[in-house]
Amino acid sequence: MPFLPSGIRAELPRKFRDYVILGFLILCLLFFLMPFYVMIVNGLKEATSVSVSTMWNLPTQLSGGGFREAFQRLGPSMGNSLLIAIPATIISACWGSVNGYLFSKWKFRGSNVLFALLVFGMFIPYQSILIPLIQFLETIRLYGTIPGLVVVHVIYGLPIVTLIFRNYFTNIPDEMVEAARIDGAGLVRIFTNVMLPLSLPAFVVVCIFQFTNIWNDFLFGVTILTNPQAQPVTVALNNLQGSYSVDWNVVMAGAITAALPTALVYIFLGRFFIRGLLAGSVKG
Repeated sequence: MPFLPSGIRAELPRKFRDYVILGFLILCLLFFLMPFYVMIVNGLKEATSVSVSTMWNLPTQLSGGGFREAFQRLGPSMGNSLLIAIPATIISACWGSVNGYLFSKWKFRGSNVLFALLVFGMFIPYQSILIPLIQFLETIRLYGTIPGLVVVHVIYGLPIVTLIFRNYFTNIPDEMVEAARIDGAGLVRIFTNVMLPLSLPAFVVVCIFQFTNIWNDFLFGVTILTNPQAQPVTVALNNLQGSYSVDWNVVMAGAITAALPTALVYIFLGRFFIRGLLAGSVKG
């Protein structure tokens, strides 16, 4: 377009490229939201109205569909999942912060080897330790109990939690720790008065990460909690499927109900999660 100023000619390709990118992102978003649309729409229908041919149709009446039954059947199990996820998240975050502080600011002989062995725990598959884990829980009389599953999630979450806190504390200037030592602060006081107030972004990341993993766990829940009254929501969701028939409206509504807590966590705390991941990435 020779009749247009050079500035406008340079601006047109950039805007066209932006529109192409925006359109592609919208298509990706719609493709990603399609399963949620199908689950929500069919969850709002009655069981007799759910079929493959009508799965894209909106419900003819808003009576609650399968959401009422799904919430009634999953409600107690969601309470059990909260009793498991909240204590395990808090304990593992506090314990991991202490580990990360020691490995980053208080070096001792063999600390790097010990840290490597601890982090190696992230790569141990759950299935490989189920038998000795169950035997150990039976020995300490915690097998089949919610406290036993809390202990399992705390121990199994320590490697990744320690790694996150250690990387975060490493980027805090050593001069702050040295200044606190000169003022007479010891190991515990430096941690509580200096490191903890600065570690809120890391705590946000760890808590979101741990809560999501624990809430979505199925393997430990189905093998350790044999009591139906104590089963977590993932196990109860699996049990919504009947032996001879499946109420797809209840199953889809149950899947949405079970995923709602973690979805709300990311909706309301997602920006803090990204900010926490980026915090401390640049030293100084």
